[in-house]
Amino acid sequence: MSSKKGAHREEGIFIAVAGPSGVGKTTLCKALIRQIPGLKFSVSYTTRPPRPSEVDGRDYIFVSEKEFRERIRREEFAEWAENYGFLYGTSRETMTDYLKKGCDLILDVDTRGARSLKVAYPGGIFVFILPPSLKVLKERLMSRGAEKNASLDKRFNNAVEEIREIIWYDYVIFNDRLDSAVDYLRGIYLAEKSRRERLMKKIEGFIK
Repeated sequence: MSSKKGAHREEGIFIAVAGPSGVGKTTLCKALIRQIPGLKFSVSYTTRPPRPSEVDGRDYIFVSEKEFRERIRREEFAEWAENYGFLYGTSRETMTDYLKKGCDLILDVDTRGARSLKVAYPGGIFVFILPPSLKVLKERLMSRGAEKNASLDKRFNNAVEEIREIIWYDYVIFNDRLDSAVDYLRGIYLAEKSRRERLMKKIEGFIK
């Protein structure tokens, strides 16, 4: 194989983790990152105010609605969506830069964002996270404490509709136990890294 400077660099892969609100997507993504050195987390932009434990630039990049919509106008997002009055989006530049450098990326997105990415990046891996049951999902939403009855019902009904999207995802994980769910997500990542189609250039170099 050529050792010249500028030789082909294998692009990174990305896993988009989606599912209804309250299912534990962010917790799963961050748990996997702790297990796999070098796996990057795509920090989303949002117009939502930060929660007390959240840090700007680590959990989200918090911006005004004016700035967010200006970024939409400049087509800076690989995907974006509005949820319950707030905007969320994935930076196209950050995502492209990571992948071109050969870094693997994990994204925490909603179902509409996942569908947009599926169209724009057909080589991605799409994982849908399910709660153990709808009853447990409703309990998780209630445990957040900030939900009023009308808002809770809306989120729950939306979650049921989002679950109907499951048919086009590559993988499904039931998040009944965090350690098991992380193991499944890790297994998906490792299996995809060994997929023959992704290794063809390396295989061809080996044969030569």
